[in-house]
Amino acid sequence: MSDLFDYDAELRLHNEVFRAAARVGSHDHVLDIGCGTGQSTREAARAAVDGSALGVDLSAPMLERARRLSDDQGLANVTFQEADAQVHPFPPERFDLCISRFGTMFFADPVAAFTNIGQALRPAARLVLLVWQERDRNEWATAIRRSLTAASATPHGPNPFSLADPTVTEGILTAAGFAEVGFTDVREPVYYGPDDATALDAVLRLWEVKDLLADLDDVAAEQARARLRTTLDAHHTDGGVYFDSRAWIVTARRRR
Repeated sequence: MSDLFDYDAELRLHNEVFRAAARVGSHDHVLDIGCGTGQSTREAARAAVDGSALGVDLSAPMLERARRLSDDQGLANVTFQEADAQVHPFPPERFDLCISRFGTMFFADPVAAFTNIGQALRPAARLVLLVWQERDRNEWATAIRRSLTAASATPHGPNPFSLADPTVTEGILTAAGFAEVGFTDVREPVYYGPDDATALDAVLRLWEVKDLLADLDDVAAEQARARLRTTLDAHHTDGGVYFDSRAWIVTARRRR
């Protein structure tokens, strides 16, 4: 099972909501932040038939796969660039729309990062983000973490839930030069595979799970994996292994 299958399949239902919210126009020039292997970038390129899509990510291997898939699918209006969106010198006022599917939660200085991104957008250009809500509203995070450790500390600084609070996120975007900030609740399950073995393999690849297991000795780590297998089995349905989740679609416009 490839990493591409893991992530795109995991977020399939979220992606449908995200694509509808993005409303990419046929003439749009789209910037996709944290594009990974480029699913959202390619979908934007297909919609922007008379425009273009640029996907940006820090991972060279993911971008290599994104380029290969785009070539295989015959998409001529999509490009990918290895860059840190927090500081990359984008062409000023180039894009009509910026999208990001779970790609903006790890900014070290989110105000500076979104200010930099905003400078790449034309006045009144739209911003559409998909971000996680609070950890305790995401069963995939709480149940898996409980199965691995008794620790319950809330992470600080850049983490998957750093944009979960609408008040905080609106303040960040407003300070970065955006207006008309809105939030739409998204409740869709995340999918970890058709069976327990596939789900276990997918979960063990998650960065936080790797970190938690690395802190345990061999015996404790094996006990944690056993608890994890039990947790996954409890979430096995006829359609596969699913966990409840909550996210926000965040929309805004660059100030004119």
